Amino acid sequence: MTPIEGLRSPYDKSVGFLHHLGRMLDKIRLQAAGRLPEDFQRNYGLSFGLDGQLCGFLGVDFSAVDARVKQGGTDAEIAEWVFAQGLRPNRQQTYVWNEYIRKLGWNDRGTAVVARAKEAAGYGDRTELVTVFDTIDYSEGRTLPPPGRL
Repeated sequence: MTPIEGLRSPYDKSVGFLHHLGRMLDKIRLQAAGRLPEDFQRNYGLSFGLDGQLCGFLGVDFSAVDARVKQGGTDAEIAEWVFAQGLRPNRQQTYVWNEYIRKLGWNDRGTAVVARAKEAAGYGDRTELVTVFDTIDYSEGRTLPPPGRL
């Protein structure tokens, strides 16, 4: 897959200091503009995906976030709205979320998902791809962060 203009890496923490929040907002905006790639549509907002896990952590429904993003606003305004509706994570909660989600797929229930995604994409032999985030970034043409540098 080629890079998708306007779609951040899941490693990005520029919105609310949380991994994946900016990417989720980007996906909603791309979907509203009719520019979200077809292969993203089947998992859009599902509870078991990254969007659903983040919304579950924050205590908000994806459909409510989707509707709010489509009303417009900056990342900061939408993040503030999300935090006002659900959880405003403190420093420790932010740390726990970020550490959990950035390692998803490494020696846990997501390991099989990563293996299937790599095989389906034709790079099952890429041993450096051990997390869901690694696999996403690699498939979208991004350079992976060095180990231990997040």
